[in-house]
Amino acid sequence: MKLLLIEDNPELAHWLASLLREQDFVVDHVEDGDAADRLLQQAGYDVVLLDLNLPQLSGKGVLRRLRERGDTVPVIILTASASLDQKVLCLEIGADDYLVKPFEARELVARIKALVRRQMPGKANDLACGDLRYDLRTRQFTLAGVQLPLPPRERTLLETLILKAGSTVSKQVLIDSVFGLDEEASADAVDIYLHRLRKKLEASQATIITLRGVGYLLRTREE
Repeated sequence: MKLLLIEDNPELAHWLASLLREQDFVVDHVEDGDAADRLLQQAGYDVVLLDLNLPQLSGKGVLRRLRERGDTVPVIILTASASLDQKVLCLEIGADDYLVKPFEARELVARIKALVRRQMPGKANDLACGDLRYDLRTRQFTLAGVQLPLPPRERTLLETLILKAGSTVSKQVLIDSVFGLDEEASADAVDIYLHRLRKKLEASQATIITLRGVGYLLRTREE
């Protein structure tokens, strides 16, 4: 999963980004509202973590513009303010959750997973494609009931595909899901990861197919 952290406190941002990367999230970080607004118009994220007191454009301004564009990406407000009025306002203009600093890291991770789950049909923790299963709580895959160990980037790719199961995913979306802003994105690397995943799924009921000029689709072999 890929997250956008919008936070102008360098120490807090470093701590949060490090913590989330240890949980195998891909994290992009920006420090001001204008930069965040531009980035959100160019790239896709699974969840946005948004501070309110930002330079340039405020957090509420970022949120308003996001929703005015019709972007439904889940947004968690991270703020030191416990004001009920401010919390209500943020929820009214489009925030999905509101977390007051300081907070426990485990709670933040749980809330991120809860927001991703809300985007799924049936809001289930367990997703399946044939005998390939994915547990959103642990972010682990099993194949025919046996845990499927995957390196972080292969897991991120397969995670992206199963979260969008039934829909075609473009190569650019896969590239963006794997590489952060501070990394050199590589289409060739994504091809290698996809090749390795296909090899690991050879005995599975699930397969990754290529739709030329469109993208990639995770589906069962019978389809």
